[in-house]
Amino acid sequence: MICGIDEAGRGPVLGPLVVAGVMVDSDVPLRHLNVRDSKKLSPERRELLAPQIEKVARCEVIVVPAKDIDVMRAEMSLNDFEARLFASLVETLHPQTAYVDAVDVDEIEFKRDILKLLPFEVEIVSQHEADDLFPVVSAASIVAKVRRDAEMRRIEAELGEPMGSGYPSDPLTIAFLEKWIKEKGTPPPYTRLTWDTTRRLLAEAKNRKLDEFGRDKA
Repeated sequence: MICGIDEAGRGPVLGPLVVAGVMVDSDVPLRHLNVRDSKKLSPERRELLAPQIEKVARCEVIVVPAKDIDVMRAEMSLNDFEARLFASLVETLHPQTAYVDAVDVDEIEFKRDILKLLPFEVEIVSQHEADDLFPVVSAASIVAKVRRDAEMRRIEAELGEPMGSGYPSDPLTIAFLEKWIKEKGTPPPYTRLTWDTTRRLLAEAKNRKLDEFGRDKA
């Protein structure tokens, strides 16, 4: 049995981190589906592939809300946190070999970080861009991305405003955060408060208020 593990949502300022594990006897069915790194597929293609992957593989998903990410960031690095999440999925799936998309600059160090958290021996192949190299990791990247996209749509519907992808590079996400903070004085729910982007936007909003106060006094 082999499994692939990958994540979606490591860098966003809004929304959850999603980690997915996909396990199969052989990756042949996944090759037949022509799975690829989720970033190289259209949203429509990912949505089509995800249920097909679930039919031919065992899939496990961990969804970590923004508030839990903030709590863990106070105790450890994001790399250490992801090693724990990856190890949890390896332990759940219990494969003979686990292929993981290394989040650490040092692929071997990430492998060691996962292994020391496991109560049993398992072969781990830790590589950068594993989602582009191994079909089982490509499948995991698709499952993770589709689940995160669904979570973002749910959050957007709950908050009632377009919020974009949640990434700091997305102008729609930044505009949404700026508007919310200006109107309510605090970041919206599902915001990662420990992110530099959040801190910067809060500082800018505070400075604007001080400037406005100063002009009013003058």
